[in-house]
Amino acid sequence: MTAPDPTVQAMIEGRRADTSRRRQRVLAALAQAAKDGSETSVTAIARRAGVDRTFLYRHRDLLGHVHAQAAEPPTVSGGRGPAVSRASLQADLLAADARTARLASQVRRLEARLSQALGEEVWRESGIGGGDYTEQLKVRITTLEQQVVDLELKLQDQGDDLTAARAANRELMAQMNRHSERPLPT
Repeated sequence: MTAPDPTVQAMIEGRRADTSRRRQRVLAALAQAAKDGSETSVTAIARRAGVDRTFLYRHRDLLGHVHAQAAEPPTVSGGRGPAVSRASLQADLLAADARTARLASQVRRLEARLSQALGEEVWRESGIGGGDYTEQLKVRITTLEQQVVDLELKLQDQGDDLTAARAANRELMAQMNRHSERPLPT
């Protein structure tokens, strides 16, 4: 067996030392994330440790630590128990979005009602609209319409009477004319 080339041996040792340093940085990043309750994902830990994500995928034990820590609810510093998980924050966000949509819909309905009420008030106050006299005016219109119908009937009756009187007058005139054409007895 031949002795390894010292240059190659130095490169191998340097590579191992670099890998060891990066592993330590990943473990320190995991510990820090657990301590301060920050996001625990492959991307976040790789960024915090200053390594490439592929480094974590090549070292399955480190990847397992990241996934295990991400699955656990983070703890709040001071020993007050678990902090909020990502899933609970997403559920809270969805609930807040739904509530916001309901409130926006209610605001639109209330704005429409307010607009209608203000419009009616301005309409009445301007004198253009119906106002408080609408019912009185409707009753007056109905009364006047009935009076018009009564007067039209009365006018028609008077017209019929006039026509009958003219006919009677013509007949009397005709009779008188017939009597005046006869010679008078002597």
